[in-house]
Amino acid sequence: MVCPAALRVVSLSCPPGVGANTSAMDADSTGLMGGGPGLRGRASALTDRWAERGMLDQLIGAVRAGESRVLVVRGEPGVGKSALLDYLAGQAPTCRVVRAAGVESEMELAFAGLHQLLASVLELADRLPGPQRDALRTAFGLAAGPAPDRFLVGQAVLGLVSEVAGERPLVCVVDDEQWLDRASVQVLGFVARRLAAEPVGLVFAVREAGTELAGLPELTVQGLGEQDARALLDSALAGPVDARVRELIVAETRGNPLALLELPRGLSTAELAGGFGLPATVSLPGRIEGSFRRQLEVLPEETRRLLALAAADPSGDPLLVGRAARRLGIPAAAGTAAVRAGLVEFGVQVQFWHPLARSAAYQSASPRERQEVHGALAQATDPAGDPDRRAWHRAQAAPGPDEDVAAELERSAGRAQDRGGLAAAAAFLERAALLTPDPGRRAQRLLSAAQAKRDAGELDAALGLLAAADGQGCGPLDALQTAGVGHLRGQIASDQGHGDDAARLLVQAARLFEPLDVALARETHLEALAAAMFAGHLGRPGGLREAAEAARVAPPGLGPPRAVDVVLDAFALRVTKGPAASAAALTRALELLVALEADTSEARRWLWLASGRASTITLALELWDFESWYALAAHQVQVARDAGALVQLQFAISNLGVHQLLAGELSTAEHLIDEDGLIAEVTGNPSTGYAAMMLAAWRGGSKRPPS
Repeated sequence: MVCPAALRVVSLSCPPGVGANTSAMDADSTGLMGGGPGLRGRASALTDRWAERGMLDQLIGAVRAGESRVLVVRGEPGVGKSALLDYLAGQAPTCRVVRAAGVESEMELAFAGLHQLLASVLELADRLPGPQRDALRTAFGLAAGPAPDRFLVGQAVLGLVSEVAGERPLVCVVDDEQWLDRASVQVLGFVARRLAAEPVGLVFAVREAGTELAGLPELTVQGLGEQDARALLDSALAGPVDARVRELIVAETRGNPLALLELPRGLSTAELAGGFGLPATVSLPGRIEGSFRRQLEVLPEETRRLLALAAADPSGDPLLVGRAARRLGIPAAAGTAAVRAGLVEFGVQVQFWHPLARSAAYQSASPRERQEVHGALAQATDPAGDPDRRAWHRAQAAPGPDEDVAAELERSAGRAQDRGGLAAAAAFLERAALLTPDPGRRAQRLLSAAQAKRDAGELDAALGLLAAADGQGCGPLDALQTAGVGHLRGQIASDQGHGDDAARLLVQAARLFEPLDVALARETHLEALAAAMFAGHLGRPGGLREAAEAARVAPPGLGPPRAVDVVLDAFALRVTKGPAASAAALTRALELLVALEADTSEARRWLWLASGRASTITLALELWDFESWYALAAHQVQVARDAGALVQLQFAISNLGVHQLLAGELSTAEHLIDEDGLIAEVTGNPSTGYAAMMLAAWRGGSKRPPS
């Protein structure tokens, strides 16, 4: 059903220059509409674009023949990506087509895009193996359970796609990928690299391909050639235009079809004559959005309010929009003028003609009006059925700090984290912090958001939140928060491979924790030791010996020793007194770790210590206990998967990969190395590299592995 390595994506070749001089599509470059008839009375068919259509025809033909294909359609806003996706869907009448479109305001809702794509085929999920089925249901909020492993969700989606394709060739179309939530993009990138020889097509439309889709076959859609651009512009002009202005429009739009059609609309012949209506300082998407704003200005006020309301909740639920409109006193007939203008359709879904039309409708409302529509949407949203969306609308409606709203966002963050949506949790916590009246609590929520960002692999974003927690607006941090900031900075430095800096920061944080939280202080000392081990500088200031000496004089733990306490004492003794003096302590530490039950809180707490990366190897190698090393490494990988913690998973996989190399299991090690690389692509962080370098050396390869 699936290919274990990420090597089975069949490339679709694109001839040189495709899109550069190919001809126009008439008008339909919609992002969310799908090009239905009735919008502006324009033709929804493509005019020319022969090369692009040829590639899509090739893809459909391959899928019908029982093969899998992946394609990333890349281009700037308005260039025609969505119209090409509509063409693709129209060319697949014998295939089952499922679609999703990214929505900017839903980027914080984990797995929202994936659920949108697969909602119509979820009935086949019952055929999946139990763990995969449960992971998928938990990710979509259809069942309660522990945070699903991101890779298990990926396997579940692969299985579901296979089940659907077994009945009928399947084409998955994803528009505006740049606005999908990160969890969905990660899973879809995982699936795209693992499609096997089955009749499945997976096509993305993006502005710029991110790391999740890097390396997949691409079709770059460019602007029209000059001749076609002039012809399309002439079709949109209401009267004669100065030739110089005409050429300026063609040049500034760079042949972008939507810009060519929209820029002249709403401008008089006099304005076009001198080009005064086309400020060169505005970006292309901004100019297109400005055109939509001019069209909005002539609509009745109640119509503009309705459009702002619809734009504020891009779920497209007409019943929700209707309930919220009634709360604001907007009559049902208010949408007629917008439909006549071709800006929106009210049907099974509320659909704007283009994402920039939605953006213009929202941005043209005043801040007070935006707060009002979000407030109405919050009141109209079922608090039991969709509490997270309701919390988000309440947050946007809040005129200022509001602890009740902040607390609701914090609860949403907890639900997101339970579903493995660490990035969503961070977004909720960040917004909650901005709405928190108490400076101390605000700082704590920023710290929590930074921790969630770090666990999700977004290290730079985590550092930014730490700077905010430590800056103006939060008031002076208390002693525990100050130690927490230093602790997280040290963890991130360790994640980034800055072992010396990490060890120094972590030792400092551990000492700050000592009078406040002995258990946390000892855990931080162990992290400092691990970072120093990775740095490898025994005598350098802030290095391994200093970290070990600081741990030796740290206060003892309270109550019965935990595994963390025993490991810390054993390592500190090993570094300061040597192998003979520490042998018994190291043996006891290893025995305790192996004996930990996988589902206990202490076992999970062990995962979150960065020291887990190094100590497993060090303990096992010191004692020549190869079996225990495997047991611990496999345990760490599983716990990281269950938690959806990509940073910890990456290091745990590297640990296990090194073990498998030493065991002679080169194929298994290669699979783990591929997974490490995939996580690196997903998070934008470098791969760990250790196992990859060892494998290359053992195979006699001269090519340097990717960093």
